[in-house]
Amino acid sequence: MSGTSTVKKATPPPAPKTGSANPLVAITANLRESGIYIAFVVVVALFWLITDNHLSLSPGNITNIILQYSYVLVLAIGMVIVIVAGHIDLSVGSVVALTGAVSAKLVIGDGHAWWVGILAALGVGILIGAWQGFWVAFVGIPAFIVTLAGMLLFRGFTLFVLDNVSLSPFPEQYGKVATGFINGLFGGYGYDAFTLFIGVVAVVAFAVGQFRTRLAKVRYQQVVEALPLFVLRIVLVALVVMAIAWKLAHSRGLPIVLIILAVLILAYSVIMKSTVFGRQVYAIGGNLAAAQLSGVNVRRVNFWIFVNMGFLAAVAGIIFSSRSNGAQPGAGNGFELDAIAAAFIGGAAVTGGIGKIQGAMIGGLLVGVISNGMQLLGIDQSLQSVIKGLVLLLAVAFDVYNKRRGGVR
Repeated sequence: MSGTSTVKKATPPPAPKTGSANPLVAITANLRESGIYIAFVVVVALFWLITDNHLSLSPGNITNIILQYSYVLVLAIGMVIVIVAGHIDLSVGSVVALTGAVSAKLVIGDGHAWWVGILAALGVGILIGAWQGFWVAFVGIPAFIVTLAGMLLFRGFTLFVLDNVSLSPFPEQYGKVATGFINGLFGGYGYDAFTLFIGVVAVVAFAVGQFRTRLAKVRYQQVVEALPLFVLRIVLVALVVMAIAWKLAHSRGLPIVLIILAVLILAYSVIMKSTVFGRQVYAIGGNLAAAQLSGVNVRRVNFWIFVNMGFLAAVAGIIFSSRSNGAQPGAGNGFELDAIAAAFIGGAAVTGGIGKIQGAMIGGLLVGVISNGMQLLGIDQSLQSVIKGLVLLLAVAFDVYNKRRGGVR
């Protein structure tokens, strides 16, 4: 009929993709991200079964793992950012030693207040990061060479500051940074209710964050996992977190160093996922030429990456010297290898552009659980090194395999 207009119905947007209909394909596609979590659960369960009286998951041993490997996890936060940008830092162990030595010299040697030592250590770490960032970002020397030189340079400064002798002990307040606990804030119940409260808060924050991320992906028509699998993952994480909180609540309470670590993890997760700086780091590591063409100030970003690494190495130095109750000339030996291993085992790519803070944390915890479990079993130190080396090799081999399967050479 003339004079009538055709009303066109609006086409509804396509439903968000929820992964492959084949469960095996879906699992394979997400193995790179989920494999480390599966491996962690398997390793924890294995040591729980084979240690006497299930000692590996006793409240005291879980507390010991957190205290013993906290400084490695702090280093791993900075190291994964360095690796995502396509660099490496071999000097962090020496920076840990030097910052701890500076703090000990001021507090123990010269009698200054404990907080003066902490501020001085942080200042030295930031200056070291700026020094190395200058050579990498503005002079153009590869980070491998700059930080290899730094490893030797800062170890020498450590020997100079300490005059080749150890300094101890620190005041009680300084020692609480790594060995103190928060206990009894909500009264006595036979366990620390405050630790359980923090566990609940952590679970709620994790669940809310995951739901917000999922909604954002749905909004932009990105692939999301099936809802039952999504809920199952949150439930499993919640169970693990609350189990750890329950163990800590029945031991000595909430370690202060765990609070420090949690704040760092949350802050850097937000920085890497939700800020311009974080996106630029991924862009530089993923495709340097494209990042430059898109207007990223590569020199500035690289400079601040190493400043940040120096700061976190100083935090690790404070934690380690606090736990050791002093400073030693040989402190920090091998820490750079532990941090690098944590990042790669946690899913960081050798070529850069890929890696997450939470992955590095799981990688560091995996190394810590393996080391702790082998110590509980009385395995010889030489064999422990062999096993940890094989774990790192297999993790990197898995990364290479995934890239080849995806057509990347």
